[in-house]
Amino acid sequence: MKILLTGAAGFIGSHVAKLLLDRGDEVIGLDNLNDYYDPQLKKDRLAQLSSRPLFRFVHLDLASREDMAALFQQERFDRVVHLAAQAGVRHSLIDPHAYIDSNIVGFMNILEGCRHSAVEHLVYASSSSVYGNSTVLPFAEQQRVDHPISLYAATKKSNELMAHTYSHLFRLPTTGLRFFTVYGPWGRPDMALFLFTKAILAGEPIKVFNRGNMLRDFTYIDDIATGVILTLDRAPTSQPDHVAAEGDPSLSDAPYRLFNIGNTQPVKLMDFIEAIERSAGRSAVKEYHDMQPGDVPATCADVSALERWVNFRPDTSIDVGVARFVAWYRQYYGV
Repeated sequence: MKILLTGAAGFIGSHVAKLLLDRGDEVIGLDNLNDYYDPQLKKDRLAQLSSRPLFRFVHLDLASREDMAALFQQERFDRVVHLAAQAGVRHSLIDPHAYIDSNIVGFMNILEGCRHSAVEHLVYASSSSVYGNSTVLPFAEQQRVDHPISLYAATKKSNELMAHTYSHLFRLPTTGLRFFTVYGPWGRPDMALFLFTKAILAGEPIKVFNRGNMLRDFTYIDDIATGVILTLDRAPTSQPDHVAAEGDPSLSDAPYRLFNIGNTQPVKLMDFIEAIERSAGRSAVKEYHDMQPGDVPATCADVSALERWVNFRPDTSIDVGVARFVAWYRQYYGV
């Protein structure tokens, strides 16, 4: 297939691109290489892909309506994997307009491109953040998610609603994936694992928010990438007997689906830090702080729907995943 992959220089995008290329798909990788975090890390991820004959990089901003329309018209993609977004819960309190430009305007341009070029299937990244402050664990797609507590979460919920509209009006098959705390080699520098590892290896203190009383469904990057590929290969179909007022909000009479993708084994933050300490061979100097605005105390995914759909559930343990990240970090930064 000929696939458009947005966010190709990103953490998740670069891993998904490798899997697509390994199986012989042609991948057009789009990214704007912004400086939200070190662009060199993004360029180094791309360097691993650029030598592959079936990969082509396009430096483009999602928010450019004209450029995106021209790209879809010229390339005629079979399927689209949309992973590009302005990420980060806390940064959305600082620069909210970046989230509207990328996550709302950019997604609108993706939907329009898919609509006008008869794309077979759109798979896009949502987030566990849409569950807000829900205390009903594990989080299931059947739950209402009407109270986001960050603008980032609100944009992801908006993406799900926008996708459903296009699935309903134009019969565009769409699948949204709610990712749960993705981690692993080549990860983002603003994420806890990266920040903790960097500080511990440098002998600097780490900031432990909510005084360590956090629970996270950490999900290893290879599991996430595999889940993306498997869902890409199975486009949803219309379900005419679905009654929206009575049924599951992750289903529809349109060709539309939503799935959680998480490890289903939430880990206490302090246990996560201990796993890093074991892999790093050093103890962390901890500074305890209150909860940050927009953050949530606990996440846990119910992935039974995903397992029924594609016969897959993430299963990489924290000890294995953290050790792989620390080894990568030491090699990449020469520590």
